[in-house]
Amino acid sequence: MKNFYTNSDGPIVETKAGKVRGFVWDDSYCFFGMEYAHAGRFEQPVEVECWEGVKPALNYSYIAYPWQPDNPNGDLLVPHRFWPKSENCQNLNVWTPSIDKNAKKAVIVWLHGGGMSDGSAIEMVAYDGKSLSEYGDVVVVTVNHRLNVFGFLDVSAYGEKYHNSKNAGVADLVMAMKWVHENIENFGGDPENVTVIGQSGGGKKVMSMMNTPAAAGYVQKAVIMSGTSARGYAETADIAKDIVEAAGGFDAVLALDSEDFLKLAHKVTAEKGRIMWGPTQNDWFVGTLFDGETEVAKKIPLMVSSCIAEMTSFGYSLPGRQTMSREEKEEKVFEKFGEEKGKKLLEMFYKAYPDHDAIDAIVLDDSMRQSTLDLLDLRAEDGAAPTYSYLFAYDFPVDDGKAAWHCADIPFTFRNAHLVANANEPVVGEKIENELSNAWISFAKTGSPENEYLPDWKPYTKGNEVTMIIDRNSEPRVNYDKELLAYHRELQIEIARPNMLM
Repeated sequence: MKNFYTNSDGPIVETKAGKVRGFVWDDSYCFFGMEYAHAGRFEQPVEVECWEGVKPALNYSYIAYPWQPDNPNGDLLVPHRFWPKSENCQNLNVWTPSIDKNAKKAVIVWLHGGGMSDGSAIEMVAYDGKSLSEYGDVVVVTVNHRLNVFGFLDVSAYGEKYHNSKNAGVADLVMAMKWVHENIENFGGDPENVTVIGQSGGGKKVMSMMNTPAAAGYVQKAVIMSGTSARGYAETADIAKDIVEAAGGFDAVLALDSEDFLKLAHKVTAEKGRIMWGPTQNDWFVGTLFDGETEVAKKIPLMVSSCIAEMTSFGYSLPGRQTMSREEKEEKVFEKFGEEKGKKLLEMFYKAYPDHDAIDAIVLDDSMRQSTLDLLDLRAEDGAAPTYSYLFAYDFPVDDGKAAWHCADIPFTFRNAHLVANANEPVVGEKIENELSNAWISFAKTGSPENEYLPDWKPYTKGNEVTMIIDRNSEPRVNYDKELLAYHRELQIEIARPNMLM
C-alpha cells in the first residue's frame, strides 16, 4: 500500500463550469463521473450549467442503457463490470499524475467498444486508467455517451430541435472531446497533445472523431483497435415512425421512462433482425474514414491494429491441442477445408505465421484484418501523416491454447494484465504488456509507437507495408498476409455456400 487521501480542501481542480474534488490513490489523482454535457431525449448535447462551490468527483457515474441485457458469460476471456444506467450518461473519468496546469502531460482519451449499441467507460475491468497513467506519466480519460435507440434514432420529422437526433451519440463524443480541450490543462494535460483511442465500436468512434468537422482540432493522434469495419449503420427514420405509432404519438414516446422506452424499441424492432445502431451521414456527420477523409483527418497520425483470431476464437477450442502431433493438427484443417485446399492453406499460413501451429489457420480472422489493411492502404495512398500497424498474434494459455480474440490486447495496452487472469502467463505476459503499453505511450507522446521493448517499427507506406507482429517473438513483417487472407476467405465462403438460400 502506498497512499490515499481526499479532504474537504482537496484535491480540487477548476473546470470551465466549476470546481470538482477528486482523490489521490498512490501516484494518481482520480476524478470520476464528471459531467461534460447534458441533453434531453433525442436532443443535441449542451454544456452543463455552471455551479457554485465544489462538486464531488469521487465515484463513477451512470452509464448508458445497453441494447443487449447484461450477461456475465464469457468473463474469463473478457472480464466485465456492470453499473447503474441512465439516459443522463454524459460523463467521463480522469486519472492523472499531476494537477499542475503547467505539467503538459500527453492525454489519452479512451472510447469504449460494444459497437454503438452497448458497453461503457468502465464496462471492462481492463479499462481502468490508473496503471497506464502512473507508468506512462500520461493523463487518461474514459468517456460515457448515449447509445443505440437513445443515441441514434432519427426523429428529425418531429421537430427542428431533433434535426440531428440520429447522430446524438456521436455529438456527445464531440462534446466530451471539447470538454477535454477546454479543461484538461487544469488536470495536468496538454490540450494540444490528445490521442483518442478506441477498440471495436470504439474504433468506429475514433474514425468519427477524426473525420467530424465539429471535432476539428480536438484530436492530434488516433489509435483504432479491431474497429475498422467499413459496414454502415442503419437509417432509423422508419424505425422511429413505427415506435411513435406503437406508443400512440411522439409526446407519448417522450413521456415514457427510459426502461419502458427501451422495451418498446425492442418490441418494435423484434421482427427487423439485428439493428446496427450508429451515426449516418447528413450535413453534420460526413462519415468515417472509409466515406472519405477530411483534410483534417488526413493530417492525424494513426495506429491501426487487429487480433489474429478476433471473433472466431471465442467459441473454438481443441482439447489436447498441446499434446497433439503436427500431423494430427493438420488433419483438423483437412477435415474443415478438404485435404488439397487445406494443404495449400497451411503452406500459406506457415509462411505468414511460422511460429504458429495448424489450428490457428482454422480460427484465423480474415474479416477485421482485411478491413484494417483496406484502411492502411487507403492512408498509404495519401501519405499526409504516418500510419502504423500491428497484429496481436499471441496464443493464450486458455483451453490448451486459444488464439488472441477480440479485446484480448486491451489488458496489455492499459497495463492491467494483473487485473485479468488470462493475461498472466509468466514472463510472456509481462513482455507483451511492456511492448503494447509502451507503444501506446510512445505514440501518444511522440506520434510514433517505437519503444525500447520492440524491434525497429516503421510506418505502413506504399511499397513498405509494415505490420508489427506482437507475439512471443515480436517482429515487423512486410506485406506478409494478403494472399493468405484472400484464400482463407474464399474457403470460408465455399463452406458457407451450401447453407445459403438460393
